[in-house]
Amino acid sequence: MGIFILRIFLLIITGGSGYFIGQQVSSWPNSPYWGLAIGLIIGLLVIWAERKIRKAPLKVIIGGALGFVLGLMMANLLVGAFLAGFLEKIEASFSGYLLINSILGYLGLILGIKKGKEFEWSMLPWFAKEGGSGSNSHKVLDTSVIIDGRIADICDTGFMEGTFIIPQFILQELRHIADSSDPLKRGRGRRGLDILNRMQKQSNVEVKIIDQDYPKIQEVDAKLIALAKDLKAKIITNDFNLNKVAELQGVPVLNINQLFNALKPVVLPGEVMNVKILKEGKEPGQGVAYLDDGTMVVVDNAKRYMGKNVDVSVTSVLQTTAGRMIFTILKEDAPENFYQNFNH
Repeated sequence: MGIFILRIFLLIITGGSGYFIGQQVSSWPNSPYWGLAIGLIIGLLVIWAERKIRKAPLKVIIGGALGFVLGLMMANLLVGAFLAGFLEKIEASFSGYLLINSILGYLGLILGIKKGKEFEWSMLPWFAKEGGSGSNSHKVLDTSVIIDGRIADICDTGFMEGTFIIPQFILQELRHIADSSDPLKRGRGRRGLDILNRMQKQSNVEVKIIDQDYPKIQEVDAKLIALAKDLKAKIITNDFNLNKVAELQGVPVLNINQLFNALKPVVLPGEVMNVKILKEGKEPGQGVAYLDDGTMVVVDNAKRYMGKNVDVSVTSVLQTTAGRMIFTILKEDAPENFYQNFNH
């Protein structure tokens, strides 16, 4: 309500000022009313600019303001040092001065906004956080984890926060995959772009696309590691090789596969579960089923139950970097003292 009243007050001031200025320009027909209209338009433009600026990050506002001021300073320096005599000679002092100030002021404003978006407070020594590499809340996403899509689900839960950095070279790689002639690759690329669009609409995370690049580095993974080092950020990936290389270079990594493996329910030997046999296993007579989270369940002597649900008993669990496998036997084949041994 307070802001609304201030805006009405601003329109009254700009409209009234335009009206009184119009009265002094008696050569114009209906000049006071023209002044009133122009004043109101200026007031509305100021309100529109205020609403836009209010949504912009602080560093963008500061960058735009500094760029605009520097542009006007350059314009005045250029006119005063080189063009003042020329403009007076051709009797175009005011129009030439206005033209040069408009051009350089506009260029300064646009460049200031552009560079302000790329600026990071952590680059300044007095804003840098202690704790070494990866101490801030910035996280760099690689192509594989974007296409995977689970990162968006994690963000939906609110367990992950901070700023997600997407460099242009990752975005270009996604676009290249989305434009592939291979239908499978094209689908993966478009899925990645859809995931990014979904993350940008999430209110609890900030997704930033930056232009920082490393032309001397050819491999995308190497560029990603260099960017994470410069920004003191963590890399989010599900690529095993990138994970290892980044850790060797001292860059913290958040591996989505490791997170999902850690969140899978603990299954103990002797536990009974009901699964549906979907396909034949590698060994003779084996059947294979899958849990809801995608974990493979290998069942001995279950091939004959293809397409049916059976009760099975866990014998062992194998955890690998690629995931988890559960080995079971049919409940009816388990020895009578099997469960008693595990219960004790």
